[in-house]
Amino acid sequence: MTKAVQHKPTESELEILNILWDKGSATVREIHEVLEQHKTSGYTTTLKLMQIMFEKGMLSREPQGKLHIYKAKIKREKTQQQLVRKMIDTMFSGSASQLVMQALGQHKASTAELDEIRQYLAELDKQTNK
Repeated sequence: MTKAVQHKPTESELEILNILWDKGSATVREIHEVLEQHKTSGYTTTLKLMQIMFEKGMLSREPQGKLHIYKAKIKREKTQQQLVRKMIDTMFSGSASQLVMQALGQHKASTAELDEIRQYLAELDKQTNK
């Protein structure tokens, strides 16, 4: 297992990763401009955090003239799986159903979301009953 796969991103690292997952690649300036829309943060703070993420193996960095282009090296789905697994284990005593009930109780799901959940549960049920 690589270092990046084992590392669980901090909240600030997740903000940067989400931007990179959406954009594909970006410079520090581009990342910083998106972050500034939601919170006050200095450019050098963004730069330092991205350098640390690069050193941890979470980002790749390619020089392009005077700039560096960054890309996420860890996958969104894999990171989501790790974070949800940890949340289920630590916050819900290993109970996925408690997590789902809490999430649905705190968030008004649309009809489309509920239909998607029902379809997913039906698929899981088919796999279990084979």
